[in-house]
Formats: sequence, structure tokens, C-alpha cells
Amino acid sequence: MPLRSDPDTAAWASAAVRHFARTTNMLVAARRFRIVGGERGDVAALDALLTGLGALRADEHEPIDQLWCLGTPEHSTPVIERESDRPRGATLIVIDAGRHTPAVDEDAFGPVAPARPGVLGVPMTSDDVFLVSTGRDPEADPAAEARLRWARRSMPVSRAVAAELGDGGLLRGTRIGVAMFLEPKTAVLSLLLRDAGAEVVVYAHADETDDAVADALRNAGLTVHASSTATLAEQKALALAMLDTRPHILLDDGSHLIRLAHQERPDLLPTMLGAAEETTSGLRSLRVMAERGQLGIPVVAVNDARTKTFFDNRYGTGQSTVFATLDLVDGLPSAVAHRIRSGGSATVAGYGHVGEGVALVLRALGFTVTVAETDPVRALQALFAGHAVAPLADAVQGADLVMSATGVRDTITVDVLRSCAPDAVVAVAGGVDQEIAIDDALAAGASRSTVGPQAERFTFPDGHGVVVLDDGGCINITAAEGNPVEIMDLSFAAQLGAVRMLLERGDELPRAVVPIDPAVDQATARAALAAFGTRAEPPGSLAAQPAEREPDVRTRRFGDPA
Repeated sequence: MPLRSDPDTAAWASAAVRHFARTTNMLVAARRFRIVGGERGDVAALDALLTGLGALRADEHEPIDQLWCLGTPEHSTPVIERESDRPRGATLIVIDAGRHTPAVDEDAFGPVAPARPGVLGVPMTSDDVFLVSTGRDPEADPAAEARLRWARRSMPVSRAVAAELGDGGLLRGTRIGVAMFLEPKTAVLSLLLRDAGAEVVVYAHADETDDAVADALRNAGLTVHASSTATLAEQKALALAMLDTRPHILLDDGSHLIRLAHQERPDLLPTMLGAAEETTSGLRSLRVMAERGQLGIPVVAVNDARTKTFFDNRYGTGQSTVFATLDLVDGLPSAVAHRIRSGGSATVAGYGHVGEGVALVLRALGFTVTVAETDPVRALQALFAGHAVAPLADAVQGADLVMSATGVRDTITVDVLRSCAPDAVVAVAGGVDQEIAIDDALAAGASRSTVGPQAERFTFPDGHGVVVLDDGGCINITAAEGNPVEIMDLSFAAQLGAVRMLLERGDELPRAVVPIDPAVDQATARAALAAFGTRAEPPGSLAAQPAEREPDVRTRRFGDPA
């Protein structure tokens, strides 16, 4: 249930869970947890939030992934010691979420060692037990190598698929261009491809480049064309330099490199096996090109893989965009006027998989959610999910927070901005330029002023103002570390499945947007179920007859047919 009875406790629980997610870059949904100690109200609020986000409350003797400690070290120490006796490779995150005083005595477990900023390993206890304190800020050191190691240990599905590619020798002699948000998880994907036998070259846009991670890849011997300080012209030069290495396969996010190759390097296309694209907005452009007969290579629609869309878009983007938005709001100076408060109201523009996830997370955090959706079927889905539904210009009038989740330019028009409640916060969970019509707002006379880190106030001539976060950029990429590592493990496993498709059948595939092989989804999902400590029903066990057998279509409702 939404946390409404005690705003202070709701705000504490929200801050604690967001600190955990920000520090570890890990998922809340589908993880098994237990809470130790704490006052009844605090336990209830934290339990409601975690389960509302999709986490699984574990019984006393069930294995867990997360141990939330709220009481005193005397309560938590024996439980931590007991839970530390676990199978090798089964990670346990111990979260010191003591509300007023520490709930975990870190010194009780021997020397600790940083595993990544804000996460401590306890090697004397176990190589698989880590401590996080919600009351302590992470170190400022980017610690790229440590973050890469952390991501790699949390990506078992991608590791397994890459190992199969390596064992089969399919990647030998293949050059792969990776054009994605350059952070630890993408770096691990690049290194897994390299280790499996490919030559890997990397590109990233300036606002999607973690320079420390880029340097870590360079130190590992990869060619990286990326800099967070590159101008627009320099970014184009870097992108073309990556294309000039003549990759056989492109792995893209937004299809910008695929489209640039068609525009500026058409001679490259006949030498390519194809590409893979993992975003809705990127595929939208490529499908238009295919309809016009302008697509010169097969492009595997990784975004449409069920193990991508159902999880990355809904759970990963839902968690990471909402958490990043609220983290930025928490970082605003106290003098900045804004409407965000515990138990407030939010409007979500768009109810595809991303909008569905955004709405789910906002409601778990206690927001009353109104959805604006032009597709009547999706709008009906939102209504059945318990959200109010209204036209966007109406929905924003009383909203404290407005989040666009469409991936469509000019979703938040000037008229919508003018309709927003004064001091509303506006952010983007989609991913295209001008999803908030910033240029049009400026042309209409709005002024912009910086009010905090990655936050600006847009004020119209009549004095009406709203707070826009991160220049309308896709908030989890430009203001955070992207989607949780377990989610990207699924998405990158699908990318690796697309690589296999192109290696094995690229010459046979049409010059079109190609659906991913359903076998990729099934293999990815089964590997992920095992990584999450469960398994699916064996194939065919629920069927009364083999699936390939033609069913008897005669009715027996009136007795056996003659």
C-alpha cells in the first residue's frame, strides 16, 4: 500500500531504498529480503515500500539477497553471521538502514575493503557478503575498476552467453562496434565480447560517457572513441572514427550510429553483417527507413525481446528514472521552491512499458498517479491498474511531479508546461531530444535559470514557472548510473543473442528490422531464473499432449463424437 500515514517515515524509507539503489546500482524488484530490528512503524513502512516495488519478503528460513538492519548491532550481528554461511557466489547485501543510529557494527566482521563507492566487502566473513550504510555518503573516487568488477559479478546471464560464444569460436575475426551509454555495465559487455574473441571498438555520446570507465577500457586494450567534454562536432568526429574501423556488427542504443553509417558511410554497409538496436525510439526511426527501402543492413530488434522490454523498460527504467528524479530533487538547495513531497501527486505521460514501470514505482513511493495516454487501450490498462486517466493538459494542472515516458519529441509542449502547477517538477523517462519542448519554450519567451545541480527553473513572461530536471534528458542516463545491473544483464544477454543471430544468419536476413529469435528469450529467461535462485516449470509438463501434436477439434461437450 502507498505510504501515507506518516510522511516523515515514508520519506525516510524512500531515502533509504534510493540510497541503496544508487550506491549498489542494484534492483529492488524480485529480490528476497528480510528486515531485522527496528520500530514497528519503520519496519511496516520499509516492508510496504520494498514489496510495493516488487521485492519478495522471505520467511525466516528462506535464503535472502538483502538483509535490512533497522535495530541495534546486537540485533543484527548474529543474523549477519548466520546469513553469511551461504553457497559460493550467492551475494548478500547487508544494509545498515538505522534511522537514528547505526544498526550494524562494521568492525565486528574483521577488516573491510571497498567493493565500489559506498559498498564494503567483508572478506574475513565471506567473499559474497557486502555492507551498505544508508547513513554514509559514498566515496567521491570514481573507482572505475572496482565498479566494473562489481557489475561483472552481478551479470551471470551475460557471462554465460558470452562464454558460449567464445567456446564456439564464432567471434574470432569479428569486429564489433558498441555504441551505448558508457558506464560499468556496458564496459563489462564490451570486455565479455573481447574475451570471447571479438575485436571491440566503443563509442559514446558526451553526456553518456563516464570518463573513468572509458579510461578503464582503454587500459584493458580496447579502442574507445568517447569523451564527456566533446563538443557536438567532436562527437560526430568520434562517431565517424569508430565507424571507420569498419565494424562487422553494431550494437546501438538510439540507432544514432546505425543512421549515421547510412548517412555518412554508406560504403560500409555492404561489409556489415548487421546491427542490433535496444530502444523503442531507435527502432521507430529504423522501421521508417525500412518502409522507405532505405535500410541497408539487417537490424535485430533487441528492444522487442520479451526479456528486454518486460524487464528493462518496466522494472529497470521505472526504478532508475524515478529514483534519479527524486535524488535530484533532494539535492536542490532548501531555498528552491518545488512541489515534491511525500504523499504528493504525479502525472505520467505515456503508459507503454516504461510508463507502466514509472507509475508503479511512483505509487509504491506514495504518489497518487494520473496517466495521460493517447492509445485508448493503454489508457484503459492504466485505469485497470488503479491510476486516474486524463488528457495531459488537464492531468498536469494539479501534479507535483510530471514525468514523460513516451520517447516522442514534443510530448511536453509549451502549452503543457504552461498548464503545469506552479513550481511543479518536470522530468523525462523517455529518451529523445526535445521530449520536453525546451526550444519552443525559450522561443515563447521563457527564461531559464539554474537552481541546483542538473535543475533549472523555466519562467514564462507571466511569471509562471516550473523546474525542469537535466535539460529534459533521459534522467537515469544523464543523472544516474543507468538501469540496475541485474536488468542490464538481461538486456545485454539479448544483445549477445542478437550477435549470435547475425554471425550465424546475417547473410540470410532481410535488410529490415528483424525480430529476435524466440529461443534467445527462452534461454535468457531460464538462465536468469537460475541466477535469481528459482526455476521455471519444465517445458511440456503442463500440457496434456505434446505441443506439436494436432489437437482434436471435435467437441465432446455433448458426448463422444461418432
